[in-house]
Amino acid sequence: MITTEERGRVALVRIDRHEQRNALDIAHCQGLRDAIGDAHAAGARAVVITGEGSSFCAGADFGEVYGDGFRTALYEMLHRITTLPVPVLAAVNGPAIGAGTQLALAADLRMVAPAASFAIPTAMLGLAVDPWTIRRLAALAGGGPARRVILTCEALSAEEALGCGLADAAGDLDAALERAARIAGLAPLTLGYSKQALNRSADLDAADPVVDALFEEVWRSADVAEGRAARQERRPPRFEGR
Repeated sequence: MITTEERGRVALVRIDRHEQRNALDIAHCQGLRDAIGDAHAAGARAVVITGEGSSFCAGADFGEVYGDGFRTALYEMLHRITTLPVPVLAAVNGPAIGAGTQLALAADLRMVAPAASFAIPTAMLGLAVDPWTIRRLAALAGGGPARRVILTCEALSAEEALGCGLADAAGDLDAALERAARIAGLAPLTLGYSKQALNRSADLDAADPVVDALFEEVWRSADVAEGRAARQERRPPRFEGR
């Protein structure tokens, strides 16, 4: 379930699927996309996204991640966040894994509680995140931390995220809401312009035929099926690079 609360001129959007550690399926991606758009249409000047319970978002629901429908729903939701004319703040209250890190990356600002962490363990599963995610991670965290997250599948702690710039402030949900309320009082046209100028300055959406082809090749590979089978059979995957 996706819930929305009005806090003055701030909309609090919460992933409330604690039993699955707030993992995203198609319905929840679509629910987030719609909730964020509806909040702006209702007059919100800032949006805060967080997770219910101890996790921010454990990533993709493995019952749906292997279908094209999930990828479409995920990237539509991320695009809604990056193109929304008002600032979006991720209040990362716990682990943000895979699609959870992508969700946090799409936000304009990231505040981290002590239990927060970021990881993209796609190489453990034979999967891949899109080129935009990798470029966005490198732009925010720097090349070294981005390579660590992508190539070693190691997580960044809240402290490490603050140190490299992936997170820009420490604080719990109350602190995030207080910050968002202050942002909501700033000039909205200036913020909307500044957000889009920042997002477009790095040209993260620029097409790269070589990289784009490699991304699609990963998703068509036998390693994807092997990663899925290994997870279902509770055994280590045996990737062959084909």
